[in-house]
Amino acid sequence: MLSTLNAPQREAAKYLDGPCLVLAGAGSGKTRVITAKIAHLVQTCGMDPRNIAAITFTNKAAKEMQERIGKLIDSRAASQLTVCTFHALGVRIVRQEAKLAGLKPQFSILDSSDTAQIVSDLATNADKAMLKAIHWTISGWKNALITPQDAEKLASDEIEAAAAKLYPAYEKTLRAYQAVDFDDLIALPARLFDEHPDARERWQNKLRYLLVDEYQDTNRAQYKLLRQIAGVRGAFTAVGDDDQAIYAWRGADVENLNQLARDYPSLRVIKLEQNYRSTNRILTAANTLIANNEKMFDKRLWSEHGIGDPIHIVATRDAEAEAEVVLKRMQAHKFESRTHWRDYAILYRGNHQARVIEQALRNFKVPYVISGGQSFFDRAEIKDITSYLRLLLNPDDDLAFIRSMTTPRRGIGPATLEALGNYAGKRHISLFAAAFEEGAEQHVPHRQLEAVREFGNFINKIEYRAQREPAKQVLDDLIRAIGYEAWLYEHCEQREAETKWSNVSDFVGWLGRKGEEDKKNLIELTQTIALISMLDKEDEDFDGVQLATLHASKGLEWPHVFLIGVEEGLLPHQSSIDEDKVEEERRLMYVGVTRAQRSLTITYCDRRKAAGEWHTVEPSRFIEELGAESVKRPDKNAVVSKEDAKAKLANLRAMLGRN
Repeated sequence: MLSTLNAPQREAAKYLDGPCLVLAGAGSGKTRVITAKIAHLVQTCGMDPRNIAAITFTNKAAKEMQERIGKLIDSRAASQLTVCTFHALGVRIVRQEAKLAGLKPQFSILDSSDTAQIVSDLATNADKAMLKAIHWTISGWKNALITPQDAEKLASDEIEAAAAKLYPAYEKTLRAYQAVDFDDLIALPARLFDEHPDARERWQNKLRYLLVDEYQDTNRAQYKLLRQIAGVRGAFTAVGDDDQAIYAWRGADVENLNQLARDYPSLRVIKLEQNYRSTNRILTAANTLIANNEKMFDKRLWSEHGIGDPIHIVATRDAEAEAEVVLKRMQAHKFESRTHWRDYAILYRGNHQARVIEQALRNFKVPYVISGGQSFFDRAEIKDITSYLRLLLNPDDDLAFIRSMTTPRRGIGPATLEALGNYAGKRHISLFAAAFEEGAEQHVPHRQLEAVREFGNFINKIEYRAQREPAKQVLDDLIRAIGYEAWLYEHCEQREAETKWSNVSDFVGWLGRKGEEDKKNLIELTQTIALISMLDKEDEDFDGVQLATLHASKGLEWPHVFLIGVEEGLLPHQSSIDEDKVEEERRLMYVGVTRAQRSLTITYCDRRKAAGEWHTVEPSRFIEELGAESVKRPDKNAVVSKEDAKAKLANLRAMLGRN
């Protein structure tokens, strides 16, 4: 197994004498190293797989890693490993240590729309922009392990002052609901391990070797959790790339790479510089570009894929012309090279750039798919059904109670819920519990209270079955009992209702399969449902052009990439120029360049429309920074000369003749 690795990969897989940092350049086979190291630990070193954890940032990465490990070691050993995201690990810790965290084991995990609703309820006078800023600020504080008490002292502007004022009430509301938000899944274990050394020791003994993927994306809380579990032994391998650190805006701290060396003086640093993805022209441009950043660790990517084609730089008139040029070039290239649409990707800095491209793709009748679009779990119909599941899991989840009680409606209006809410508030209990107290009869009209209690009894019956019967059977019966399909067709247009019902059916089928595979009942499945992606819904065989933001493209690759809108003010983004934070934008450009395997085309416009007015724009400084060696310079070649057009036509006719 290790003989198939190159020398630095092999060194990284075998090194076990202390903490290890693997600096894995783009396309250098980092997943291969992690999976080989796990196999080495189990097969050669005899380590119990139950004591090994591989931590990733996405469910997709965890699934891919689990599948790859399953091909290297026997299936029983592979199933005993902990291969999950940071947040999924946090769920396991908080669930097992729930009592120490002041929670019951069946706590709810609230998603961003739920927590945004809590912020909105607390900040009644704030507008949408202010609410979003407050929500984001509180999340940032949690990621940095800043408590409500500390936040009050640190608040330095109007938004932070408003957030600091709401933060204690926000935390109190979460605990009243017996719920946590996503940030708590890291912050709570970190705090818990600080306050309870016995719990920390328990997990250090349980997880005796850690492997962390995409280490450069860790925030302060995640790094602290890693250190707490790794302990003084430092039995871990962190795999990351400082040149691909592009998530500072959501709390990631690239400084954690330097901090690792300070906290662990014996840290072994191993560089993976051989790239298995791209041609050398693409890699030379990427190396030249990123050399403009202040470097933590020097590395230079190279490959055995030959020199390759030059990178094409194309200047266009405006966004519409840019989209047309990209589509025409793509169509011609596909015809000449006999490729598939799925071999092409169009990448951009911001989602707003996709609209014009989508229009052009539709005009040219080219199939496409957008990466990083709306999550399956964010769809209203799926949130309707999961609100019932959340209530089965945790009757104290007031948000789930309100949504499930009113979808479909049961003759329970806002006035009834407000009256019940006021009573529950006085008694410091959940709405569900309040409905069954005798005192509720003095506050809620008899007929409405009977309807609420009938609903509560229905939930209790389903909850009893959910712990004893197959997940799909219980879920089918629940959806039939609430009349959800009929309600959809009553409240939506025919086509919309069909789509929504199809999504619900897919969800039920998927959850049923998941229950069988993982041997879990509906209650057990529900606790981690907020962390599960509908990976089974991804159609990898779909032959369509991939559209993605540069952030969403990380970790992906395509034979042919078009990187559009590479202009000052867009990439680098104007806010980063104003705040002197261009280095992260350069890393974002680097990520875009290194997605390409065989060809890369970069486009920019002479002018763009903003707020209804045309503005002249300049090509991005990053184009110049790619260097001259790998780049074919533009000659305003959005307009093809007659000679080029004739030559291209002759080539196409010759190819058609051969067919």
